[in-house]
Amino acid sequence: MSEPRIEYRVDGKRGPWVTFVTGIANDTTMWDGQVAPLAADFRVLRYDLRGQGGSEATPPPYGIALLVDDLLRLWRDLKIGKSHLVGLGLGGAIAQAMAIAHGERLLSAMPCCCRAQMVPDFAVLWHGLAEKVKAGGVASIVEQTAQRWFSDPFKAAHPDVLESVRRMIARTSKEGYLGCVAAFLELDLEQDLERIRVPTHYVSGADDRLGGPPALMERLARRVPKARHSSVPNAAHIANIQNPAGFNLVVGEFLREHS
Repeated sequence: MSEPRIEYRVDGKRGPWVTFVTGIANDTTMWDGQVAPLAADFRVLRYDLRGQGGSEATPPPYGIALLVDDLLRLWRDLKIGKSHLVGLGLGGAIAQAMAIAHGERLLSAMPCCCRAQMVPDFAVLWHGLAEKVKAGGVASIVEQTAQRWFSDPFKAAHPDVLESVRRMIARTSKEGYLGCVAAFLELDLEQDLERIRVPTHYVSGADDRLGGPPALMERLARRVPKARHSSVPNAAHIANIQNPAGFNLVVGEFLREHS
């Protein structure tokens, strides 16, 4: 079977590479607010996970290792030897998995708003979402997902952003959604975090109660040698969209420190 086509975008013409990894039901547009602050100093690679956005889907289930291999293949095709790696949600899990297994390819790792281990109470949510999508397609979980990602005051003040996010979720293929949820449900990295040797900075949203709560991410940072943790104020799960200025400050300082 041929490898699926991966949708990607490159911005910036000089400097070290920084790769942004999306989560479930995200696409490259989620990182629009990060490109301009970085493109003068970095070559910025954004791509859609298998079956998300414009990337081709294959039949589910997927695994974390498969999604890591997709990124390695993309780097090979683009002749990228080393890159900073920033991932959010499932993308943060992929960043941690890459740092564990292929640290020689990384300049640094920034896992954002994420976890390293699936736990039973969180798995219940994802099994429920998968069943909804099997029965009614991705359209059946668009509103539930968009509502979960942001704080109530932000949603009330920014209906335009919420509508854009709904459209992004709806662009996810059914196969891709179910495949990536399956990968997330198998997440089992926490016992290997001590193997990470690249500069690592965990980033949470201060108001994220479920996807990657600050206390959980602080605990993950303590498992990784010399890692640090920062929490972006006024931001829930999709911290880079809810508070781009705060997120960009943390990311930009860390990337420049390690370039």
